[in-house]
Amino acid sequence: MAAPRSAEPATAPKHVLEDADVMTTPLRIGPHAVQPPVVLAPMAGITNAPFRTLCREFSGGKGLFVSEMITTRALVERNAKTMQLVRFDGSERPRSIQLYGVDPVTVGKAARMIADEDLADHIDLNFGCPVPKVTRKGGGSALPYKRPLLRAILHEAVSNAGGLPVTMKMRKGIDDGHLTYLDAGRIAVDEGVTAIALHGRTAAQHYGGTADWDAIARLKEAVPEIPVLGNGDIWCAEDALRMVRETGCDGVVVGRGCLGRPWLFADLVAAFEGAGEEAYARPALGEVARTMLRHATLLGEWLGDEARGVIDFRKHVAWYTKGFSVGSQARQRLAVASSLEELAGLLDGLDLDQPWPQGADGPRGRTHSRNRVVLPDGWLDDPYECGQGVGAEAELDTSGG
Repeated sequence: MAAPRSAEPATAPKHVLEDADVMTTPLRIGPHAVQPPVVLAPMAGITNAPFRTLCREFSGGKGLFVSEMITTRALVERNAKTMQLVRFDGSERPRSIQLYGVDPVTVGKAARMIADEDLADHIDLNFGCPVPKVTRKGGGSALPYKRPLLRAILHEAVSNAGGLPVTMKMRKGIDDGHLTYLDAGRIAVDEGVTAIALHGRTAAQHYGGTADWDAIARLKEAVPEIPVLGNGDIWCAEDALRMVRETGCDGVVVGRGCLGRPWLFADLVAAFEGAGEEAYARPALGEVARTMLRHATLLGEWLGDEARGVIDFRKHVAWYTKGFSVGSQARQRLAVASSLEELAGLLDGLDLDQPWPQGADGPRGRTHSRNRVVLPDGWLDDPYECGQGVGAEAELDTSGG
């Protein structure tokens, strides 16, 4: 059967919501009301328990904060690292786990394990990862192209979740000629998925270009039965409000915008509660430095090793200091610190009175595109073939979406 080249309406439906609707309507994830309707996107190596703690503290506990992506096979096999990743702080409610899997049976077993062992209150499924080592095996953002395989995974997840709400996160499709999000949305509704998050990019775009918010509006129009969340290019709180106004989506998912800025969730709460820009966090470098030190401290406590915590924190240095006049040498020294004492000393040596820099709210993290998506041989031949040959090699510890 020839592969369809998914068509979209010539124009996206226009949704212009009043501020009162944007700011007062809670997001429903099964029995859980999320207000403001803001979700932290799972990011491997980033959204662990310490980072979620920081984001939750800045938000005053409001919003939904999802774990790092967990591979279903590793969870079912009780991999030691994975079991640490699914431990939540006692103050985290609801507890949200994102699962990634390519085998319906294994996904079902993982969902059943979460329900039976009370590991979480909400399960999210990742179908958005664009990383070549995943898509070349048919996983991540490549998988929804195989409609029967997507349906089977969703069916097993929902059937085995013991009543826990199951949501999914996906991209528009593989590329502009092979869009899957509208079909995937209808399949999700059919199989009992509670909500859908759409990153307005294709796998081919990776993290480059501009997110297509019109696609979010189209999906909302196509699946009015369940909440639709928008993801992509939310760099500040005003972006989140604008996305909801323009697309009619029920909530937003924030990923790269909060890298080195956990206080973005304070801004989001202020925005959705109508406080205005004057209430937004604009921390001077001294406050940023204190947050950096607390982040590294929390990582050390979580890992049970101060040095490991500081080493794990290194990747956050450039994000936290973006826009400040710090200097390349100082950044380099911060990025190789090996103890809390050393990190604190280096931070104390900075000009901590610097105000929040102009323009520091812009893009951060990965921003590149790819020329093509690496796929299994013949993957695009038939979207209604069951996706045979997708194996454990597609389940790697990576994330994205």
